[in-house]
Amino acid sequence: MKFLSHSKIIISVILLVALAGIAWWFTPEKISQEDRYVTASLKRGSIAQIVSANGALNPVRLVSVGSQVSGIVRKLYVDFNDRVQVGQILLELDPSLAEAQLQQSAASVLSAEASLELAKSNEARVRNLFAQEFVSRQELDQSVQALKLAQAQMAVAKAQAGRDHTNRVNTVIRSPISGVVVSREVDLGQTVAASFTAPTLFKIAQDLRKMQIDSSYSEADVGKIRVGQIATFRVDAFMDKEFKGSVRQVRLNPKTEQNVVTYNVVISVENPEMLLMPGMTAYVNITIAQRDDALLVPNAALRFRPLEPITRVEKLSAPEAKTEDKSSMVNDSDAKKSEPKKLETTKSLGKDQIDKKVVVTQIQGSTSTIYVLENGQPKPIKIQTGITDNRYTEVVGSELNESMNVIVEDKLQAAKKPVTGGRRFF
Repeated sequence: MKFLSHSKIIISVILLVALAGIAWWFTPEKISQEDRYVTASLKRGSIAQIVSANGALNPVRLVSVGSQVSGIVRKLYVDFNDRVQVGQILLELDPSLAEAQLQQSAASVLSAEASLELAKSNEARVRNLFAQEFVSRQELDQSVQALKLAQAQMAVAKAQAGRDHTNRVNTVIRSPISGVVVSREVDLGQTVAASFTAPTLFKIAQDLRKMQIDSSYSEADVGKIRVGQIATFRVDAFMDKEFKGSVRQVRLNPKTEQNVVTYNVVISVENPEMLLMPGMTAYVNITIAQRDDALLVPNAALRFRPLEPITRVEKLSAPEAKTEDKSSMVNDSDAKKSEPKKLETTKSLGKDQIDKKVVVTQIQGSTSTIYVLENGQPKPIKIQTGITDNRYTEVVGSELNESMNVIVEDKLQAAKKPVTGGRRFF
């Protein structure tokens, strides 16, 4: 037991010494000035700026086929994925109730016809008697009124018969378009109830060779999207294949979810190989800008800032701010109009704050700052930036060239960052 405890102590001491040596070797002071900065070269090439979103593939025209009458499904003629033509029978409902109502309305028409014939005969007889002054004007008016009532009842009976005939015809459901059955909502023997709304029986896509993507883009990106822009997308079923489309419509109707406003962007898609299916999730990229033979700078170079503050000596120099004479600022009217205001601002700022202020000034708008090595020290260069693909950014109107190397990382700065979440050995 004593031997084991001594062994543990020896191993612990060895590990501590090893860790201390590793920590000493990788201290910032061990990093030489020559190897301190990591650089990358500028290059020329094509760059495209894209905006991304998810969407769902849908047929361009999808028709929901319903029923205007209630009944039990007696026959089914089509199923999923069946191709149908316009006017083709899809299913039949039990027509027993519709036929009974049709017979009842036919009998009502016959009764109305008999009543109309009697009213016509009475009206003609009373009119002859009125001409011979055997009946009064009131009796003639009553016979005319009875005739008109019989005519109205006849019209009602015929209308009822026409409605019942239509209901009988509607027990046979036909396809309104030519296409493919993508959904069947009923089964044989199922009761279809059309009391308040027409139930959906089938969904038919007109042409699956032409589809569309309904995607949701945030309000920050939708302002850059225009009709006709090229879109590329992938689906989970064919992740190794890239499909193409174009923006057909940017709908003005906003949708708000959890305080995020999105707009529906409709993308037209050709599907000649019939690989894409309705409902697939599409990962869409819309190209909003593209440049060829552009000078490209890595985005890491735009994010880089030196560890030591680099200030503008002529504008924001810290020593000048400390040694400035307040009395001369008061007496000199020209200095009061131009430089003293800036010096007065920097006088109240610390060393780090002055550096931050310079950086903010440099990257405002479409300008940014990159750093190159000059005599072993970072030298800032202001550039004008264009579009970006999140890896590289276009440099616009600059005298830079491909042979120039820019700083992307400071090893000393990385070494001084605190490491959190490491493993504790003891």
